[in-house]
Amino acid sequence: MKSERVLRPLYRLYEDKLLRALPPDRLPKHIGIILDGHRRYARAERLSDYAASYRAGMRKFEEFIGWSEQIQIPAITGWLLSKENLSRPSEELEPYFEVLIDLFHRVPTLARKYDFRVRFIGSLSLLPDPLTQAAKTLEEEASTGNRRLTIAMGYGGRQEIVDACRDLVAALADDGVPSNQIADRIDADGIATHLYTADLPDPDLVIRTSGESRLSGFLLWQSAYAEYAFVDVYWPAFRRVDFLRALRDFSRRERRFGK
Repeated sequence: MKSERVLRPLYRLYEDKLLRALPPDRLPKHIGIILDGHRRYARAERLSDYAASYRAGMRKFEEFIGWSEQIQIPAITGWLLSKENLSRPSEELEPYFEVLIDLFHRVPTLARKYDFRVRFIGSLSLLPDPLTQAAKTLEEEASTGNRRLTIAMGYGGRQEIVDACRDLVAALADDGVPSNQIADRIDADGIATHLYTADLPDPDLVIRTSGESRLSGFLLWQSAYAEYAFVDVYWPAFRRVDFLRALRDFSRRERRFGK
């Protein structure tokens, strides 16, 4: 559109101003991102099908990875598919699975460019075999790098906590702790070491698009002291300026961590 072409240079100037004003010592080390609003975007833009919005959303995710690298964010966790999403009709899910597989084929090139390694979290066993295999291949092809990209698929925060508790109990039993003493050995630190993201710092900032002001179970345990940015735009329409504004607001907050 003509108006967009006119405004684009102004947005670039504004983005540059925001970027220069960001204090490097107050930026998040780990960002969680909830990619919400694909279907509503498709309806709002009168797209022919949801697949078009899925493709736009995954291209946006690739852009987001680049934006984060430019600002030197060490870790990103992106929620691409929830466990609850799997109950949607197959005519909605199957196109999305295909778009995800295409994305995973492209990510190794990005991993080399932006120096990150990839890991998946969630109940991958619930996903179709082609998607699971594409995820495993991606992990193998992008297993090195200084930055971290974690992709949550078939993920639910409650299930993660349940799995962590089960793993902790099993580990205590394997260590020979008597069954009548196991309950006394379960604590917050122990559960944290068995979470899917035990090797990552907790997220400092969680961003959700589409105007929804809730986490919907995303990194429930880890986000206890995170800051949140709820952005009105749908994920495929998320812009770099929206990201920079979220970072600006984050850098201005006084984090107390419950104190």
